[in-house]
Amino acid sequence: MDRVPVTVLTGYLGAGKTTLLNRILTEQHGKKYAVVVNEFGEIGIDNDLVVETDEEVFEMNNGCICCTVRGDLIRILSGLMRRKGKFDAILIETTGLADPAPVAQTFFVDEDVQAKAKLDAVVTVVDARNIEARLDDSKEAREQIAFADVILLNKTDLATGADLDRIEARIRTINPAAEIHRTRNSAIDLDKVLDRGAFDLDRILEFEPEFLAAGHVHSHNDDIGSISLTAIDALDENKFNRWISHILQTQGPDILRSKGILSFAGQNDQFVFQGVHMLLDGDYRKPWAPDDPRISRLVFIGRNLDEKALAAGFEACRAA
Repeated sequence: MDRVPVTVLTGYLGAGKTTLLNRILTEQHGKKYAVVVNEFGEIGIDNDLVVETDEEVFEMNNGCICCTVRGDLIRILSGLMRRKGKFDAILIETTGLADPAPVAQTFFVDEDVQAKAKLDAVVTVVDARNIEARLDDSKEAREQIAFADVILLNKTDLATGADLDRIEARIRTINPAAEIHRTRNSAIDLDKVLDRGAFDLDRILEFEPEFLAAGHVHSHNDDIGSISLTAIDALDENKFNRWISHILQTQGPDILRSKGILSFAGQNDQFVFQGVHMLLDGDYRKPWAPDDPRISRLVFIGRNLDEKALAAGFEACRAA
């Protein structure tokens, strides 16, 4: 059964999430989206755009709906899945001060949600005028960038080209893998935000051009950085499972995201995984191509990452 793609939209206060949400809910784009927000009033939809309302679900003239989260996210998602008519996608907006991890983790821990919906991407809207100050004083702003698969560098009209280049470079030190789009007033083709497949394990490489980079760490004076590791030789599956389980159990709170494409000895298929803190989802996917060198690639994004220890542990997972 096809699962509905779900996009998690995050970004610091004032970054431009409201503008993007308004566009999705009001434009005649010919698709049916469900948008889940914390409080309906926050997104400023005019009453005449609302066709039908009940306690938590607001149906729009363009066929989209808007839900408020006053209770449990799993309950809201389950309710959406029971509604008549299929959605093209669901978008979940977090508050400006929120850590997006708990929302992303919903798609790892609840079997009913996992059966009907799939996490498609974490999209972070960034305020080009204020983000540098927020990166200096806000843990939440740094985490929102670290978790992102797609970043909208918004309000570009309020910054110079040199400013934007500097901001992008700083974003890259925190998260080298995310797509970055420069926008004004959150104006962007929705197909660059929704149904991107950026959290799809089959498409990691397409969205992470630096994923092949061997054993380098991206660091900055920020407390969040990333480490990329590679192994040419095949890995022992049992060794790797024991090692990654230990790493995530002992360092999970500091490891915001982990992801990898691995070559296990005796297996012809790629093993691909994504992790959020201590939760990990992985499976065998497509076969390695005949001419593929079968290089295992692994990325950690988080705090206080010990590059030497992680590299040594990954190296020890090689098959005998």
